[in-house]
Amino acid sequence: MIQSTQKITSIALFCGSNFGHDPSYQLAAEELARVITALNIQSIYGGATVGIMGHFADTVLALDGQITGVIPQTLFDAEIAHSQLSKLIVTSSMTERKATMYQLADAFILMPGGLGSLEEFFEVLSWLQLGLHQKPCAILNVNNYFRFLLDFLDHSVTQGFIKSGHRDMIINESDPATLMQHLLSYKHKPLIK
Repeated sequence: MIQSTQKITSIALFCGSNFGHDPSYQLAAEELARVITALNIQSIYGGATVGIMGHFADTVLALDGQITGVIPQTLFDAEIAHSQLSKLIVTSSMTERKATMYQLADAFILMPGGLGSLEEFFEVLSWLQLGLHQKPCAILNVNNYFRFLLDFLDHSVTQGFIKSGHRDMIINESDPATLMQHLLSYKHKPLIK
């Protein structure tokens, strides 16, 4: 049983609007949904029915969990919004979508995805680095998907562009239950940029 030392009532998930080529990505989304729902934590995500994000939402709903989707009007108009969510928020822009997800979430998880997922995660991570918030940021490194990204971040440390303490702020796990344990026991260590 996962024990919590931090009050996390909601988690924002950044993940792909595609499924990827490996079924392990879908299985990890299902397991993460089970872990989050079992802890009675609300999920916040991009609001769509497609890809890993839609699969994650469907799993949370099948488990009677709470999930809020945040989708910009343009994607809502493209008819990819999930219609069965606990709550759906339609924003005027992608910028407003990210701000809304940030405000609603107590923590952030990056799963395999593309440019949008990376951009969303690195924005909240850079805010953590700057001390604008103290919310934990984690990567669910399914099937070692992020190995080259993490290698690049380590390279940036050795080249003097990222402080090691800022690199260490990223929780990185391949198992959803272990990842959640680290999120819930996270203690922010402020560092001066």
